[in-house]
Amino acid sequence: MATYEVEAPAPIIIKDPSDALPAKIGRAVTKLPVHIFLLFIGVLWLMPTLGLFFESLLSPADAQSNGWWKVIAHPHIATWSNYSNVWHGTDIPTALRITAEIAIGGTFLPIIIAALAGYAFAWVEFPGRDWLFVVVIALLVVPLQMALIPIFTLYNKAHLYDTILGLILFHTAFGLPFAIFLLRNFFIGIPRDILESARIDGASEIRIFLKLILPLGLPAIASLAIFQFLWTWNDLLVALVMARNTTPITVDIFSQLRQFGSNIDIIAPASFLSMIIPLGVFFSFQRYFAQGLLAGSVK
Repeated sequence: MATYEVEAPAPIIIKDPSDALPAKIGRAVTKLPVHIFLLFIGVLWLMPTLGLFFESLLSPADAQSNGWWKVIAHPHIATWSNYSNVWHGTDIPTALRITAEIAIGGTFLPIIIAALAGYAFAWVEFPGRDWLFVVVIALLVVPLQMALIPIFTLYNKAHLYDTILGLILFHTAFGLPFAIFLLRNFFIGIPRDILESARIDGASEIRIFLKLILPLGLPAIASLAIFQFLWTWNDLLVALVMARNTTPITVDIFSQLRQFGSNIDIIAPASFLSMIIPLGVFFSFQRYFAQGLLAGSVK
């Protein structure tokens, strides 16, 4: 007896009308004004940076007679000799190294302390926890200028004046209230069930902190690192008061401005070098930035 195989009917694929080419073109045309506006805002935001970069490529004579936009129309007037002179003929490289040491130390130290304190305020029960957190919040409104003279006196007695360690400790002290507040608000949004399951499995508090809290809190930690690094790198007031020979890049540029005034071939390259590093840090961690800003605001 002959057998016949009956093929199953081919599935009917219904295309989404929104995937059609006319629909895509319509959406693109609808969003075009928004994209043009955002592009305009982006160009305005980058204009000072581009202007400073082009100005740093001009010789002193061209900088006095031409605007920085002339580099776009006449690229042949640009020169890299300014950067060579700044790197080999000034103290800018030493200032950059000092700034990097202060910024890295003043970023990692408060993050480590604030992460431990934030976890304790969020998930560890101890007497006076809520009142102590209120004190931390109150410290947010203490102006930095108010502590300059007392800490200057303390640093003289403790031999921390004009040292990299002293500047790191100063930035750590004034960065901790905000850091603790930010990380505590983020950590408290972590589901309690995850921590309870880990405790039932026998995990210690240190293991929970290292294996659960830190990986889950990476967005807030990265956002805090951006804030703290930028504040420390761009600091001028604390370095002017608390240091004399241990000068970061901001103080070095400030002294060049006072000493030479019109020496734009030194000031412009040094300022661009001082700007490009924090910009690179920001763009490297920008995907965590918005999440960190919203830390603790949504349950």
